[in-house]
Amino acid sequence: MNKDQAKGVVEQVKGKVNEAVGKATNNPAKEMKGDLQQGAGKVQKAYGDAKEDAKDKAKRNAP
Repeated sequence: MNKDQAKGVVEQVKGKVNEAVGKATNNPAKEMKGDLQQGAGKVQKAYGDAKEDAKDKAKRNAP
């Protein structure tokens, strides 16, 4: 797991917490912030996954 994957997962968790707090306190802005954090976390994790895949492919194709 690379740092982008880890940061992405952390951001997703923070987003879920913010979303839950927003729902519990009836705060739509906090809920929206959580949704956005989750989306950003998914994108960052996907970027990290792609980097990891590229690194693995490079290792397999190296002479």
